[in-house]
Amino acid sequence: MNGKADGRQESVVNDPLAGQEGRRWEDEVGIGRIVNRRVIELDPLPTPAQVLTDQPLDHSARDLVISSREAIRDVLCGRDDRLLVIVGPCSIHDPEAALDYAHRLAALKAELSGDLLIVMRVYFEKPRTTVGWKGLINDPDLDGSHNIHKGLLLARRILLDVLGAGLPAATEFLEPTSPQFISDAVSWGAIGARNTESQVHRQLASGLSMPVGFKNATDGDVGVAIDSCFTAAQEHTFFGINHEGRASAVRTLGNPDCHLVLRGSSHGPNCDPASIVQALVRLRRQMSADSAAAHGLVIDASHGNSGKDEVRQAGLVEELAGRIAAGEQGISGLMMESFIEGGNQQPAPLDQLVYGRSITDRCISWPRTETLLRLLAQAVDHRRSR
Repeated sequence: MNGKADGRQESVVNDPLAGQEGRRWEDEVGIGRIVNRRVIELDPLPTPAQVLTDQPLDHSARDLVISSREAIRDVLCGRDDRLLVIVGPCSIHDPEAALDYAHRLAALKAELSGDLLIVMRVYFEKPRTTVGWKGLINDPDLDGSHNIHKGLLLARRILLDVLGAGLPAATEFLEPTSPQFISDAVSWGAIGARNTESQVHRQLASGLSMPVGFKNATDGDVGVAIDSCFTAAQEHTFFGINHEGRASAVRTLGNPDCHLVLRGSSHGPNCDPASIVQALVRLRRQMSADSAAAHGLVIDASHGNSGKDEVRQAGLVEELAGRIAAGEQGISGLMMESFIEGGNQQPAPLDQLVYGRSITDRCISWPRTETLLRLLAQAVDHRRSR
């Protein structure tokens, strides 16, 4: 057998896609299977423009997004003395339960709006330390089928329903492409601890149209998140896609509304008064004096600050309420993970799950959440009276 035949044989033996039916793109254009050798399938998705046209924001939803983004900026910059509270499920897995929670929260938002600016957590993408359920966009049927087309449309529908209930929405941006499909319906964005040092996510944040919170790194390093706030405030040019789905060179103005979120670390909490003061000192050295980041920060009561324990999380919220009432400065907002039922459960198809209970991190129950939100409102009122 000559060398050429041997080379062909080796190519087939080592090709993980050998034996699959049908011709691939590489075959059609004649470049050989030298690319996508570990890609099983490329499943085309609708363009962002198609999705936004099919599921548009109505006038009231658009007005709510615009007004709530501006209100969040005002709180973060100290022009509004209310407390920003981002509260809701760790992740969305059940559209019915999400909307049920939204209606409960909307009623409380109206009652407490003089003291709290309440924004609902509507998280669809979940970073994984190793493997696991990656969120509703990635696997909406919770069965490993990974129907991303369905997940994108469902996520947008849920956001529209939450806005329809009268609530602004917050979400974490994990994938650099997904914001094109949903960001017009989001009032506050987060870059998580695993991505806060990522150049891709800093560039992404520089072009987002809402305030964005960068969480400190999982090891507790606050410096990388501060660098992210500074970097995202600058102009950038990078690879991306436009609303027609075409690869594009994206140029941004920079986002001046980025700020720090203290979420604790693998070593424990970092939301004590001394840690807040130290973080603000570092922020004010690097950020402009009139920036949201230099004015104050957001405390994530879950994750490392409470060991992902909903009982400890509720206790921390009570502690923070007491500190706010006593006049502590530097806390612009607070994040809570809350759902209808407390605790969590293992992911499974929807008909096998307890209604209204998280399938990711442990959440505070709705009755406890209601009590805590009223306590926070009282704390803001006390702080104002001082």
